[in-house]
Amino acid sequence: MKEGIRLKTLLVGTISLICAIIFFGGFAKEFLGGIFDFGKLTGQFPEWLKTSGGLSAKGGFLFALTLVPSVMLALGFVAIFEHFGALAAASKWLSPILKPLIGIPGNCSISLIASTQSTDAGSSTTKSLYDEGKITYKELLIFAAFQFSAGAMLTNFLASFAPLLLLTDKNGMSVPVSVAMCLGVILLFKIFGANLMRLYVSKFVKEDEGVV
Repeated sequence: MKEGIRLKTLLVGTISLICAIIFFGGFAKEFLGGIFDFGKLTGQFPEWLKTSGGLSAKGGFLFALTLVPSVMLALGFVAIFEHFGALAAASKWLSPILKPLIGIPGNCSISLIASTQSTDAGSSTTKSLYDEGKITYKELLIFAAFQFSAGAMLTNFLASFAPLLLLTDKNGMSVPVSVAMCLGVILLFKIFGANLMRLYVSKFVKEDEGVV
């Protein structure tokens, strides 16, 4: 009986995890107008609000307001997914991948996916994991290094660097560069940076240094 309950819990958690990956990963941008996509739901503040005040303290404060909706939405949805067992399922299914790859447990996977779209969502959910004792101080440092390098890589690349794909050579021929290759290079160096931090913390950081 207990085995059946555990199996049911794992099944529900796995479904919740898949929903979380779809929601935070940008896989439902075009489905029903993007109502199941984190990036679409957070949207953007009006340009006049983001730029009002220029480089002044007022402008900085107004710009900071743009962080609030995405952080609150991310934390709220992570709490929902966690309630249905997504983090437990992620820990079981993804730890064998993330642990050897960059030294973090599988329950970081939702935050990892979220960080590819939004630095705010990634950092806030990661802080929540640490505050709740789901990751250690060393794992926090490694994960932070992964996120900090090319933060929000999907959003920033597609918004700012996709025009590079239109480059042509001296004969006017398009340069054979794909989005997948560019994102693959970015991901490779994010993993490399995380492992550099992993090496550093293994040599110089004590676990109790993160305890306040």
